[in-house]
Amino acid sequence: MAPKKKAHLLGFMQNGFNSHATGMWRHPRDKVNWDFGHYDYWQHIARVLERGLFDAIFIADQLAPYATYENSSDASVKYAVQFPCNEPSTIAPAIATVTERLGIGVTLSTAFEHPYSMSRRLSTLDYQSKGRIAWNIVSSFSHGEWNAYGVDGRERGDRYERLEEYMEVCYKLWDSWDDGAIIADKASGVYGDPAKIHEVDHQGKYFSTKGRHFVAPSPQRHPVLWQAGSSDRGRDFAAKHAEAVFAVHPTINRMKEYSADLEQRATGRFGRAPGSVKRIFGLQTVVGESRAEAEDKFERIKECIPLEGALAWISGHFGIDFSKYSLDDNVADIEVPGIQGLFESILYAKDGAPVTVREAALIYAQGMGMPVAVGTAADIVDQMEVYLDEGGADGFMLATTFTPGCYEEFVDWVVPELQRRGRYRERYTGTTLREHLREY
Repeated sequence: MAPKKKAHLLGFMQNGFNSHATGMWRHPRDKVNWDFGHYDYWQHIARVLERGLFDAIFIADQLAPYATYENSSDASVKYAVQFPCNEPSTIAPAIATVTERLGIGVTLSTAFEHPYSMSRRLSTLDYQSKGRIAWNIVSSFSHGEWNAYGVDGRERGDRYERLEEYMEVCYKLWDSWDDGAIIADKASGVYGDPAKIHEVDHQGKYFSTKGRHFVAPSPQRHPVLWQAGSSDRGRDFAAKHAEAVFAVHPTINRMKEYSADLEQRATGRFGRAPGSVKRIFGLQTVVGESRAEAEDKFERIKECIPLEGALAWISGHFGIDFSKYSLDDNVADIEVPGIQGLFESILYAKDGAPVTVREAALIYAQGMGMPVAVGTAADIVDQMEVYLDEGGADGFMLATTFTPGCYEEFVDWVVPELQRRGRYRERYTGTTLREHLREY
């Protein structure tokens, strides 16, 4: 009998007041006696996740308030729609100092930062954390972001061509130090061997750089590369570069299709070994001591969602002003320019049945259209096992509800059930994030 597939687990948050369940700050158990802007809040959550043997905490991001709904960011401000939000990499050192094994994924956009400074920042974080950093590679998508940076961000046909060159420069910099480059001989006074620390001279269509990488090689050489592209071009980019992908699919059929397609692209189109790209699917969980208790908790969570705030979020994510549509319109009839893969999570949220604008907003505001597992620990693991065995999942990105309680409950109740069934590690066997991901 083949061994059971074990799950990778990551905590999914933003360095902000309210993460991915809109209105959750209103919940009576959310951030009680905690301030999201203080390091101790993040350090507590990191300790909880490491106690639960999670691969990593994954910090999502956007660069400016959503401002598509009614052509304004007013609703985002009014309802705390991922507002305010601090820069993600600033909490990585705070998390790294109180943990020993937990990985730290940071979302950083290539849109407004040169690859030289990006590769330097990531190398520094990976060096400081002893090899526990992942980079979620994104290029900015929302009108609010482009406007905030004073750039015309209307659809550019060369978006992925630019991103490919960006990665080319980063790879050149990360790979420019040979083994043995550091001599550090006090007697002679020679620290580094210039012949082994190569100057990168790249003169390309989009980027130019001439200089040496300014950081010694980190334990992973470069951070774990993460991606969430779901469009056709995005899937190609992920299949070529990513070591793990984050995807949101509401049904088993969508998971199966995505898993098979990504594997085919990675192996057939880019010649990578089977299983090279870990598929981490979004999942939201609500656990209780009984199924009835969990269902009641889930109802309390949904009651926190403000409809206008939900509309502001889907407008910002999908690049279209949903205030111009009736709440009863079918979202399948609306063409969106924004994040195609996530929009599909709404289109298929009811397994093919029509989804209205109102339903789409509320479903998305609950947790980005992720499937939700509600019940006892056994109920939740039952559902996770189906996704692992039939959906092609290698693990799960667990979206928050109320924090830090949702993670405390998951670690205390669900992790032991996963371990009891042989579906999860009993201890860390490596020290770097890449080793966690390759453990199984």
